Amino acid sequence: MHTAAAKILVVDDDPAIRNLIVRFLRQKKYEVDSAENGQTALKKFDQFNPDLVILDVNLPDALGYNLCEEMQGSTDVFILMLTSRADAADKKEGFLKGADDYITKPFDLQELEFRVKAILKRQRTVTSSEKQPLTYENLMIDPVRREVKINDSFIMLTALEFDLLHFLASRPGRVWRRDELIQNVWDYEYVGDQRVVDVHIGQIRKKIEIDAAEPCYIQTVRGVGYKFEVEELKVS
Repeated sequence: MHTAAAKILVVDDDPAIRNLIVRFLRQKKYEVDSAENGQTALKKFDQFNPDLVILDVNLPDALGYNLCEEMQGSTDVFILMLTSRADAADKKEGFLKGADDYITKPFDLQELEFRVKAILKRQRTVTSSEKQPLTYENLMIDPVRREVKINDSFIMLTALEFDLLHFLASRPGRVWRRDELIQNVWDYEYVGDQRVVDVHIGQIRKKIEIDAAEPCYIQTVRGVGYKFEVEELKVS
C-alpha cells in the first residue's frame, strides 16, 4: 500500500487539535475521519476500517489505552497515542496495551507526519522468502496470515509484537542489540528509551512461553540484547 492512500482515524476530544490534525493529514493526501469520544471512535473504527488510529489518551467517556487494546483485539491496526502526559510510566502503559508509537502534546506537525510515515512503512509487502510459516515444536508463526499458534491454539499478539517475534524467529541464533531491533522492526530511528524493546519482549514471552521467567524461545543475552534460540527450525 502507498502511504498516501492510507486511512487514518483521528480521535481527540479537543476540536482545535482534532481539526488541525485532520486538515494537515488531508493536505498530505491521506484519507481521514475523526471522532471526539470513545463511543463514536469505536463506531467510526468499524465503519472506516482505518490503517492507523491517532488516539488521545484522555477522552470524556473512555481511556485511550483501553480503546487501543479493544481496537487491536480484532485487527492489526496501528495505534499512535497522543497525550499531554510525558511520564515514562504512562508511555509504558501505552506500549503494554499495544501502541506502536507515542507523541506528546504540544507537538510539531512535521514530527507527527514523520511518525505517521514511519508507522505506515511497516505495512510492507512480505517477500517470497518470508511467506512460509515458521514452525518450531509447538509454535507456528504465519507471516502471510499474521497468525501465531501454540499447540494449534491462536495467540493474540499486537501488530508490533508479531513483527518483533517474526523478525527474531526468522533469524534464529543471531543476537540483536536493542537499537538494531528498533531500526529493523520499528523501521526508523526511534528517538526514545530503548527499553521499549524490553516491554514488548516481556509481553511476547507472557503469551508464548510456558514460564516467562524461564523462556524457551526468546533468550536474553546479558549486556547485548536478545536472540531467538532454537535447536531446529523448520518450514512447514
